[in-house]
Amino acid sequence: RLKMSLKLGDTIPNFTAHTTVGEITFHDWVGESWAILFSHPNDYTPVCTTELGSAAKLHSEFTKRGVKLIALSCNDVESHHGWIKDIQTSQGVQGEWPFPIISDSQRELAVKFGMLDPSVQDGAGAPLTARAVFVIGPDRKLKLSILYPASTGRNFNEIIRVIDSLQLTANFSVATPANWTQGGDCMIVPTVSDEAARDKFPKGWNTIDVPSGKGYLRVTPQPNI
Repeated sequence: RLKMSLKLGDTIPNFTAHTTVGEITFHDWVGESWAILFSHPNDYTPVCTTELGSAAKLHSEFTKRGVKLIALSCNDVESHHGWIKDIQTSQGVQGEWPFPIISDSQRELAVKFGMLDPSVQDGAGAPLTARAVFVIGPDRKLKLSILYPASTGRNFNEIIRVIDSLQLTANFSVATPANWTQGGDCMIVPTVSDEAARDKFPKGWNTIDVPSGKGYLRVTPQPNI
C-alpha cells in the first residue's frame, strides 16, 4: 500500500535536478515564494499533455498569487523539450514555455517523495509515477498534498482555489468552508473566542443556530477584501 513519504508541515528536502531551464537546486529555486511541484507518469502521454497545457494557460493566475510552478516527469530533458512543442501545438499554449520540467528518468525523486502508484505498472513492470501535487509555502514546508492515479487528470482551477484558501488562512484566523471560492464567506476558527473575534473581525459575523445550542458556526465576510 502506497504511503506518502512527506507529511503536512514537513520541510521539503532540498535536491538538485536537471530541468528544461538547466540545473536547479530546489530550495534556491523556490526562494521566498510559494511553489507547486507536480509529477507526471511520462512524456508524450495524453492526460499529462492536457494537464501541462492547462497549467501553462493558467500560469499568469499562479504568478498573480506569488506561486512558482515546476513539473516532474520520468524522462530526460531532451524528451521534455520535444514534448513541450506537442503540448503548445495541441493545447493552444502561446509564447515561451512558462515553467521548468524536472528530468527524473531514474525515478529517484518520484521514489523519494512517494509519488509512485504500485497498483499500475509500465511495460517494464515498474510502478507508474502518480499525479502528485505538493503545495509548498515560503518557509519550504508542505502545505497541501494531493495524489491522483495516473488515469485521472487534475483540476488546476481547484489547485488555484486551494492556493487562495491556504494564503488567506495563513494570515487570518479563518477557515474556508466546503466549495468556498475567492470572495466568499469564511468560518471563524473555534480557537478564537467571541471576545477576541470582535477585535479580529470588525465586519462582524453571523452565528448559525443549531439544535445543540453550540455557537461554533460563525460566518464572517472574507477578511482581506
